[in-house]
Amino acid sequence: MLIYNITTHIESKIESEWVEWMRQTYIPLMFATGKFRAATFTKVVQEAHIEGKSYSVQYTTPNKATLESFLAEDAPRLELEAQNKFGNQALSFVTELELIGQAQIKEAK
Repeated sequence: MLIYNITTHIESKIESEWVEWMRQTYIPLMFATGKFRAATFTKVVQEAHIEGKSYSVQYTTPNKATLESFLAEDAPRLELEAQNKFGNQALSFVTELELIGQAQIKEAK
């Protein structure tokens, strides 16, 4: 399984609008491609002393072929949509991660 991580730094003045747009529009558009199984939307809480806020969305996809298909067929259109909506007030970078394993502590009964 691969994780397609998009980290975005946004200007404080658009934070609420951007978060709502991500929830209502962008994340659903990512799922509509049929290439992602889950998404985790997080806010970066420990940042350098810079203006604005950073968020990360991690989308899981089953394999490299599916991710490459997304990158070729869907990513340019979705990137353009975000650029048209927020311009340079929201700047993103992408990281591709390979899931090695997961662990979880079970609660005592």
